[in-house]
Amino acid sequence: MIWLDTIVQGILLGGLYALFAAGLSLVFGVMRLVNLAHGDLIVLAAYLVLVIMTALGLHPFVAVLIAAPIMFAVGWLLQTYVLNRVLGEDILPPLLVTFGLSVVIQNGLLEVFSADTQKLTAGPIEVASLSLGPIAVGIVPLMTLATAVIVIFLLNQIFYKTALGRAFRATSDDAVTAGLMGIHPKRVFAMATGIAMVVATIAALYLGTRANFDPSIGPARLIYAFEAVIIGGLGSLWGTLIGGMVIGVAQTLGAAVSPDWQILAGHLAFVVVLLVRPRGLFPRAND
Repeated sequence: MIWLDTIVQGILLGGLYALFAAGLSLVFGVMRLVNLAHGDLIVLAAYLVLVIMTALGLHPFVAVLIAAPIMFAVGWLLQTYVLNRVLGEDILPPLLVTFGLSVVIQNGLLEVFSADTQKLTAGPIEVASLSLGPIAVGIVPLMTLATAVIVIFLLNQIFYKTALGRAFRATSDDAVTAGLMGIHPKRVFAMATGIAMVVATIAALYLGTRANFDPSIGPARLIYAFEAVIIGGLGSLWGTLIGGMVIGVAQTLGAAVSPDWQILAGHLAFVVVLLVRPRGLFPRAND
């Protein structure tokens, strides 16, 4: 029964990693951009939620409703005025720019908020749990997984059921031809990044309510997100959810063996999947 509880906790943890990764997967699927600042943007969103809830006296689950549109605007502006200028056949300029953005965000947050850890206080719900037969699960981890499923479902609906989604797919397949058909690729890219930042804000909400955060943790969140995307298959949103669960279960199983193995076990699972399925578990057919 202990191992069943460990696996369930790993699946719930995977929901958080899937939220970290969903925005990264969307951006890569649309414009083939690996945003090295993605983890730091999640941390930035967490601090934004903290500032809003402190200034207005709001619960974090309410403050996120204000933070999400602000982060959408941040993503739209970032893509429009920075990233669109460096996109092209050469993948190096976007990597360098997003790496520089990561450094700027970390140091900016450090300057404003110091290195002290922070937390989004959500009240009694943080410690509330629900009994499911022989095991008990936390309400917030359960909400995290449910939110990840809902977010990925909605992203898939947008991607495959809407005009914006058709523009995403057309631009991803051939931006030049899409432009000839009246689609503006740079606007499409800006919308994709804006939506990714909304997802990052939701991820930041659960990150901040489940654990402490500080300006330096962004790169580690990026690694978890990147591994989830690769395990699931580049551009596959549902695959990203499975990838997050694989990492989460591997980490909780590793921690059950020895606390020192928690993080390493997740990385080992990533390597094993790459060896067996180099393109991930559920790669997109046109990749």
